[in-house]
Amino acid sequence: MATIETLFVTKIYRAELSGQKAERLNAELEAASLSIAEDDEAGQRWCAKNGYPGYTSYASLNDLPWRVPVFGELLKAVDSHVAAFAKELEFDLKGRKLVLDSLWINILPPGGVHTSHIHPHSVISGTYYVTIPEGASALKLEDPRLGFMMAAPPRKAKAKLENRQFAYMTPSPGTVLLWESWLRHEVPVNEADSERISISFNYAWQ
Repeated sequence: MATIETLFVTKIYRAELSGQKAERLNAELEAASLSIAEDDEAGQRWCAKNGYPGYTSYASLNDLPWRVPVFGELLKAVDSHVAAFAKELEFDLKGRKLVLDSLWINILPPGGVHTSHIHPHSVISGTYYVTIPEGASALKLEDPRLGFMMAAPPRKAKAKLENRQFAYMTPSPGTVLLWESWLRHEVPVNEADSERISISFNYAWQ
């Protein structure tokens, strides 16, 4: 009798913050993100120099959780989810911890994209979604084995999610998504009529 084992699984963690507390958190994060984007001249210059659509604080601000209280509040919530994900992944941290390495704002305008990339030097990466208008981009995830499948036929259009070469995670305001940092991902074109706002972060093993 034949058996099939599922090996080398790629796990994606998803949680939803909801209710009045989440609504208040999102409203404050949106206001803070837009205000910072308007004032952060170093970030604006980096975006212009690197052809980054919209705004990111990735290269200009490294202290948001300490600079602005609402980002510190978000960090406390994310910390608990990262701990739960690490437990599910069965990491042996050997007495060390996964701690926040970086956290940054992303504001993607209509027509903007964020091309395929990974997050080197981190263990777990993720995004918290603040403002997701109708038509805004999903997160596109790539099978990490894709580059080795030179002779493989394409997958069926209705293949199971775990058998696809690309998967899409559609967030809502309040969604937390976590993945291992080696997983290649991208944000396709924002087809909404307004900005898509999210907060991304990396956790390192220290």
